[in-house]
Amino acid sequence: MNRGRIGDWALAVGVAAILLAGGLSRQHAPTDLDPLGYALLTASGLALAARRRAPVTVLAVTGLCALGYQAIGFDVPAAAFVFAVYASVRAGHRMITVAASVTLLAALPLAGLASLDDTEEAFAQARGALEIAWLIAAGAAGEALRQAERRADEAERSREETARRRADEERLHIARELHDSLTHQISVIKVQSEAAVHVARKRGEDVPEALLAIREAGREAARELRATLEALRDDGKSPPQGLADVPDLVNRARTTGLNATLTIEGQCQGVPATVDRTGYRIVQESLTNIARHAAAATASIRIDYRPDALVIRVDDDGKATPDTASVAGVGLLGMRERVTALGGRLRAEPRSAGGFSVQAELPVDRTS
Repeated sequence: MNRGRIGDWALAVGVAAILLAGGLSRQHAPTDLDPLGYALLTASGLALAARRRAPVTVLAVTGLCALGYQAIGFDVPAAAFVFAVYASVRAGHRMITVAASVTLLAALPLAGLASLDDTEEAFAQARGALEIAWLIAAGAAGEALRQAERRADEAERSREETARRRADEERLHIARELHDSLTHQISVIKVQSEAAVHVARKRGEDVPEALLAIREAGREAARELRATLEALRDDGKSPPQGLADVPDLVNRARTTGLNATLTIEGQCQGVPATVDRTGYRIVQESLTNIARHAAAATASIRIDYRPDALVIRVDDDGKATPDTASVAGVGLLGMRERVTALGGRLRAEPRSAGGFSVQAELPVDRTS
């Protein structure tokens, strides 16, 4: 039970105790209905424990209880109804609250008549049981707090939108800077190295290993820069890729000659969007690393939808061995950052049978 629930119950028990004490202290002719009156007083207070979850229901229950114990002869103020008015207005049910208050004010004199012989005394008792000023004050307090919360929510949304807009502007600025400062130079390196390798082979000369390394580095840098610019320029208007797009990743991997298999267990239901996108990126980066570095012939991708977690495992039969000193590249570091940000765990290491294995476990809160 959280702190809010404890506070609700504390208030409900306190009001119930005050009402019950008020009923016990009043002087009236004992009747067979007294136990019912005490029960209504207690129920009226305890109903307030649900005022946050069901404010309109609590409003009706406290009002009916007030009418009931007034009709039996308990001259006790309807304090629980005042709290219910505050909670109902705060929840935004203004018209319903006004209608319920007017109805109760009109019905209380009739309830008083049921237990008193003197009509004037009945009306005096009803006025003492529930002063209109208390209802107005409770409603005004609830409305004031509701408006304050609404303004706070609007201010928070405004700050988030401003921060998002500034982040988008900064991202586009970085993309322009990268494009202007690096794209031309990398393109020149790539074209010159490609031309040098082509000329050397056309002449029948041995191509220096350093030149081949420069050519490969140029190709890799061009691919990475292009991917970085696409990510920076992504305006969020296109649908984000998720686990439903993993089969397309596997099919593209197969076109490169990799024997890739995909196994899916469980049902893809209630997976948060952030987990869905992160799962896709893990599979994408794993397949990219296999194609670039592993020299693997086969790869297996396994996606397991568990009740409380999403588990992704990608294995390959590449050249990595347990004795290989693995160095975490940018791709693995990015995966680890994504998984850690979601409170998950990532294990990336060579397999005992050879090859490399990446396993990510992402917690899933299906109630959110």
